[in-house]
Amino acid sequence: MAKLKNIIKQLSDSDYTSIHESLIENSAEKSAYLLKAMRERSLSDNKIMDELGVNTNAYYTLRSRLNQKIEEYLLQQMENPRTDLIKKVANINEVIFTKKRAIAIATLKKIEKELLDYDLPSELTTIYKTLRKLHINTPDHFTYSQSYNKHVAYTLAVDKAEELLCQYFKKYGDYTMSRDETTQLELSLLTDEMNNLCSLYESHRLYIYQSCLNIFHRLFVEGESYDNNTHEPIEDILDKMQEILSNYYLDSIYHHLQLVYELLRLEYYNHYKVYRKAEDFYEEVNDAVDTLLTNYSLHTYPTQYLISKIERARRMGNEETLYEENKMLFHDYEGDLDDVPKYVTYIMYRALSCYYAGEYNESARWINNLLNELSLKKYPYAQLEVKAVLALQYCLMNDYDLFNQLTNSIQRQIRLLGKDNCDSIVIFTKILKISVSDVKRDKYNKIRALAERFARFDMKHFAPTMLIKMDESFINKLC
Repeated sequence: MAKLKNIIKQLSDSDYTSIHESLIENSAEKSAYLLKAMRERSLSDNKIMDELGVNTNAYYTLRSRLNQKIEEYLLQQMENPRTDLIKKVANINEVIFTKKRAIAIATLKKIEKELLDYDLPSELTTIYKTLRKLHINTPDHFTYSQSYNKHVAYTLAVDKAEELLCQYFKKYGDYTMSRDETTQLELSLLTDEMNNLCSLYESHRLYIYQSCLNIFHRLFVEGESYDNNTHEPIEDILDKMQEILSNYYLDSIYHHLQLVYELLRLEYYNHYKVYRKAEDFYEEVNDAVDTLLTNYSLHTYPTQYLISKIERARRMGNEETLYEENKMLFHDYEGDLDDVPKYVTYIMYRALSCYYAGEYNESARWINNLLNELSLKKYPYAQLEVKAVLALQYCLMNDYDLFNQLTNSIQRQIRLLGKDNCDSIVIFTKILKISVSDVKRDKYNKIRALAERFARFDMKHFAPTMLIKMDESFINKLC
């Protein structure tokens, strides 16, 4: 909400008037009222909802549509030089056949300069190919042949970098679910391959792709084992990313990657516990979380934000607010069953949000639907975590038959995986078993002692059980 209000307040008077009039003309009176309320009046969301006579879901939909209308208007007003350049390249043959040779060459040289500035290698190959032909009878033919070959290679390098970025985050999903050390090694090899590729070219586009991968890798895979003394500090990388994205803000790819940059800033400050600075980026990312989950899996691991969101709520003591907020944030979101790690993380986020709101039946329903929709045999540790959270819901629902069936299944799986590899789950299930036990003597102290042991584990992989806040309230519920 803060992001939309800021955008509306920063609109020029002429832009605001044009948008308002357009909404009225298209019979979007409620959107026009919302625009005016945010621009000219300092009303709370609840007050606006009351005056409009809409519920929370309808209000969020209205807000989302207004945001979309404003973005569409601003994009129409903005000349995109990249699009303009691509149109110029598409019309090269018209220049060749209708202009004198000297004018054609001058035109191509001007386009070349602009394409170099925007780092568009694919279009540059067309320019150099044409210049090469125009200089067939001069020594410059060789020069443009070399430039053509160089940018063909560079175009392939950019394609390769984009593919490495996709493969890395797909692999990271497998890694966080499987805890497989071989997969961790593969992530490091992909990182090295990206770094080697990008070192061959002086390119701000490759630097952005490289940074998206490197920062994430240093924060979530290598962690404290990464030798920060021999590499560029993360904050310096982020500053340089911001400079590039600002300088080329009309580039459509960079325009969208601004959200990835904000996410990386947020996660960087979270990692080093600089929470005050992290808050500067929280609203920006939170307002766009639906888009982040839907469209950004090729450039980052978006569901990491959901884990950070729960951790923030736990830290601020307002976990119960997530449940209602999710109804607004995800009212139009559809998960991708083919992207199993992302889908599982999303469902567990929704289930935990229900748990913190005391909606144990709904939490169990989310998890049961997940287990019915997907097979998690490929990720046995993740499956164990999911079942453990479900067992907690059964425990709080006092459904002891389902609880006993599920804990027996968990015990069998622990024996197969090895007790030493499932320490945290072993302790978690012990807590639940003490809770359902008929023996009431010293139950509080037993659970408290185990909860303190559980708190010593670090969350290095997908582990929704570690997002359960084991405070006094938790212990009292189980007693």
